[in-house]
Amino acid sequence: MTFLLQDPLPRKPSQERERHKLAKRLRRQVGQAIADFGMIEEGDKVMVCLSGGKDSYTMLDVLLQLQKKAPVRFELVAVNLDQKQPGFPEHVLPDYLRSLGVPFTIIEQDTYSVVKRVVPEGKTMCSLCSRLRRGALYQHAKDNGFTKIALGHHRDDVLATFFMNLFFHAKLATMPPKLLSDDGAHVVIRPLATVREADIRDYADWKQFPIIPCTLCGSQENLQRKQVARMMAAWDKEHPGRTETIAKALSDVRPSQLADPSAFDFANLGRVATTPLPTAHAWLASDPDEKGSENIFV
Repeated sequence: MTFLLQDPLPRKPSQERERHKLAKRLRRQVGQAIADFGMIEEGDKVMVCLSGGKDSYTMLDVLLQLQKKAPVRFELVAVNLDQKQPGFPEHVLPDYLRSLGVPFTIIEQDTYSVVKRVVPEGKTMCSLCSRLRRGALYQHAKDNGFTKIALGHHRDDVLATFFMNLFFHAKLATMPPKLLSDDGAHVVIRPLATVREADIRDYADWKQFPIIPCTLCGSQENLQRKQVARMMAAWDKEHPGRTETIAKALSDVRPSQLADPSAFDFANLGRVATTPLPTAHAWLASDPDEKGSENIFV
C-alpha cells in the first residue's frame, strides 16, 4: 500500500522572529541616518527630548542600543518638558527612566495655561505651543552644555510636513534630518527621520512603553497635519508603496530639473556672451500692454 504524504503547511514566522527583525531594522535605519547626516560625533552630549509618546520612547530605546556598540563615545540625557497640562501623570517618566538607569531632567514650565489663555477656543494651538516648547528646550540645552538636541520625528512626519508646505505654503521644504537653529546655537537631529510610523507603533506595542496621551496639539482634529495624514493613509491603502517612493525622492533632489533660479543658475546656462542679462523690467518696458496699463493710472 502506498501512502501519499501531504505537503507540509508553510511555517508562519514566529512573533519573536518578527520582533527581532523589526528591532534590527530600526537599529539599521537609525544608524544609517546618524552616519549619513553626521548626527552624532565623538564626545557629544545629546539631549533626548522625551514627551511620553511612542516616537520619543522608541528613539531613546534605539539610541541606547546603538550607544553600547557605537564607534564613538557620546552621552545621552533624557529631558522632558512638563507643560502642566491637566491630568499629566508626573511619576510615569521618572519611574521609567530610573528603571533604565538613564540620566534625566524634568523641566517644569506652565506653557499649557499660556496656550489656553492666548489661543481662542477652536483654533489650533500648535504654532504657539511649539514656540514656547522650543524656547524652553533650547534654553535648557544652552545652560547645560548639550551639543545635540534629538527629536522624535519619523518619516511620516517628514512627508506630512513636505505636503503641508507644498499644499498650503507653495514651497518644497520639509523637516530635515539635521538642522542648525535660527540663532546658530543649537544642532537639532532627528534619528528616526527614515523610520516608518507603523514600525514605531509596532515596536512601542511590543516594548509596552508607558505611553502618556497628549491633550494639546495631538488631540485637535482640525489640524492641517491630520488632514494630510488621512490623505497619506488612503494612499497606503489604495496605492501601496507610493509614500515610500516620495520619501526616497526627498533624498534625490535635482535643482536643474525644477524651476528655482536661486537654487540653480538657469540664466547663465549655455551662455556665450559675458555682458549682463537684461532684467525682467527691461523686457517688459517695450510691451505696449504694459505701457497702456501704466498710463491708466497717470
